[in-house]
Amino acid sequence: MVRKFESKTGSGSHDNQNKIAMMSAKRPNSSTVQKKGAIKKVDSKSKSAKSKKQFPKKPRLPKKKKNEEIIQLALEKHHHKEELKPYQAELIKMQNHIEKTGKKVVLLFDGRDASGKGGTIRRIIRYMNEKRYRVVALGKPSRNQKTELHIKRYIEHFPHAGEIVMFDRSWYNRALVEPVMGFCTNKQYRRFMKKVVNYEQNFLEDGDKTILIKLYFSVTKAEQKRRFDRRKNDPLRQWKLSEVDLQAQELWDEFTQKKFILLKKTHRKKSPWWVIRSDNKHLARKETIKLILKLVRYKGRSRKLDFTLDSSIAISGNIELMEMKKQQKKYGRLVV
Repeated sequence: MVRKFESKTGSGSHDNQNKIAMMSAKRPNSSTVQKKGAIKKVDSKSKSAKSKKQFPKKPRLPKKKKNEEIIQLALEKHHHKEELKPYQAELIKMQNHIEKTGKKVVLLFDGRDASGKGGTIRRIIRYMNEKRYRVVALGKPSRNQKTELHIKRYIEHFPHAGEIVMFDRSWYNRALVEPVMGFCTNKQYRRFMKKVVNYEQNFLEDGDKTILIKLYFSVTKAEQKRRFDRRKNDPLRQWKLSEVDLQAQELWDEFTQKKFILLKKTHRKKSPWWVIRSDNKHLARKETIKLILKLVRYKGRSRKLDFTLDSSIAISGNIELMEMKKQQKKYGRLVV
């Protein structure tokens, strides 16, 4: 009995040992586990790196407040566009009338740097017939032009019958930018200021066929600085920043003095100046368009639209001159 029991026990232990051996063969040791774990980590890192390259992270959405600001700005911009459209439609009527009557319109856009001249011109021409208007922005005069009469190169671009020409800076550069920046001599400046009104009267004496509108865009010093800073940091606007712009803040008082003399010497009943306060770009654009529509008579004017000018935005040159004189007495210097 004992022998039989021993033999059974022996055979059973042998089977158990075989099972343990098989299990140990299937079960990996600790070093193998560590190696496989390391490989998996490397694979997961490489996969995540590839996924990052192929699928870059989405930009974080702005906070709720920022979203509301963006929406508000978009709505405001849309409202401004819609508010201008009825007046822009009137400009088309005016343009058609000028073409039919063979009149000629000369618009001068002068003033300080970053005062909104270019943006206003773009709103004026937005829906107009491009075949019947031109925008002229002349660069530096050539060597031959420097030997000629200063105003001559501008007269060469004057409108034909039925046409509108807009000068983004005009011959009045000789009265504003050039003397301040030293681009002309004192003699040239004085001669221009003495003769310019007569020049204008000569080409206006053509049976009321030519209409001259002189616009001076005025911006405050703080707002001008803000716009310059924006140009420096915005790649879409950096091209606007010139050497003259960079010195405009330092030479602010000199420009103000030249503006005062400009209004004093060249504001006349037949060729008056209009000053546009342009800190608020939208209001400046709207009031400029309304002013042009008031100064140029045309058929088919809308009776529903309000053409009344905002006296705080569009100001007659003689009123601006009076205000500057008051400031000079009060503060002992010119301010705007």
